[in-house]
Amino acid sequence: MNRFLISAAHKSSGKTMVSIGLCAALAARGHVVQPFKKGPDYIDPMWLGQAAGHACFNLDLYLMERDDIVATFSQHSAEVNLVEGNKGLYDGLALDGSNSNAALAKLLDLPVILVIDARGMTRGIAPLILGYQAFDRDINIAGVILNNLGGRRHESKLREVIEHYTDVPVIGAIQHDERLSIVERHLGLMPSNESHVATAKIKQIGEAIAEQVDLDKLLALSQMEPLAVPHTAKVSPLPCGEKVKIAIARDRSFGFYYADDLEALEAAGAELVPFDALRDAQLPEADALYIGGGFPETCATELEANVSLRSQIKRAIESGMPAYAECGGLMYLSRGIEYQGRTYEMVGAIPGDVKMHAKPIGRGYVHLKEDEAHPWPRPDKASELPSPQSSPSGRGGNRENQPLIFAHEFHYSSLENLPPDCRFAYHVERGYGIDGDRDGLILHNLLASYTHLRTIGSCYWATRFVAFVRRHREQQQRTNLTIGKSL
Repeated sequence: MNRFLISAAHKSSGKTMVSIGLCAALAARGHVVQPFKKGPDYIDPMWLGQAAGHACFNLDLYLMERDDIVATFSQHSAEVNLVEGNKGLYDGLALDGSNSNAALAKLLDLPVILVIDARGMTRGIAPLILGYQAFDRDINIAGVILNNLGGRRHESKLREVIEHYTDVPVIGAIQHDERLSIVERHLGLMPSNESHVATAKIKQIGEAIAEQVDLDKLLALSQMEPLAVPHTAKVSPLPCGEKVKIAIARDRSFGFYYADDLEALEAAGAELVPFDALRDAQLPEADALYIGGGFPETCATELEANVSLRSQIKRAIESGMPAYAECGGLMYLSRGIEYQGRTYEMVGAIPGDVKMHAKPIGRGYVHLKEDEAHPWPRPDKASELPSPQSSPSGRGGNRENQPLIFAHEFHYSSLENLPPDCRFAYHVERGYGIDGDRDGLILHNLLASYTHLRTIGSCYWATRFVAFVRRHREQQQRTNLTIGKSL
């Protein structure tokens, strides 16, 4: 098998473009390519997954236990396994580098392909490469891909310098080409599910990478023995029961879903029934509703115009249908979204108003403490709860030694004008959530939050939500049976 990490000296070096191109180019040659993305990210994995033809999985050293990362990587590995890093090779939150890209490379024994933005560089590229090698001798920088070159002469000079001063092979040299760029906005790249030209763009990038990167050399440098799969605890102690149907928004507005969360929902007994919040006039027949994150503000005109679906969703939630909404889903369920000088009417199930801001309101990792008001089932025995996550910094529990939920948020909007008597599922101990102190608004059987959860560690939201849906359906069935007998 082949495995490697695409990293860079610093952010915005072009590693995502290179990663997308490599996925597309290798897949076009007939290889089975499995992409992975380091850190909490939805948008890059969407592009990578579309380019490779396989869903991308996230590997997060802050949110996940080390064994869970190895297990996730091993269980989903294919012929060629590409891991795209975030930021620079040695960048990370921890001073000791324990959650850096380099740490992930060590954990998964990944040869590193360093993407270097070489604009304006000649001889200075040598000490850059040598410094990255010397900083941590346990990291195998197997090759470099030069990006944003100013022409063939520039490429020739760089190759000569690198060959003379270092032992790192140049496996690619990509000329500067505006056509290879992808539109960016406040959360990074435009999601591939919004881009009408995503397929054509991926093909174009793949062809450029195939022409300018030595794919055979890349595969030769990244040939590795498979990793041993560690034993990991089951995700949730909650039992699985009869299948339930969950309607899930999958369209240009809502596309932020982790592949392993969707797998966990299905493993817990959910049949996921997709619908388009922009085009579908009716919800599909389902027992519950799930609306993930996305960019409802950029599609606000179309969402507002779909009055039929908005009205049906409002009625369903007010009638007690179990529902879960994250970030963009929360925004859609509010009364309206104020964006670029106009307010767009939304579902109205949440008695609050969303306002977009120029800067992030909540950004980064979140620590949550679950409140007793949280509606989803818990294990009957406290001993069945997964143990708190641990780390060298001792962040596994709060001051009462209760496990914290580790998650993330990234939102430029705020939810305002909520009634003072609202109930919430979480206290926010790190992050912002809805109001800086609370997150997880509870209304009827709806749980709506700005926090993005993952079914990992001590958080197994997917199985709990399915159990909640199943319990609600069984209660309805018993109620209907009782009514039927009394008639």
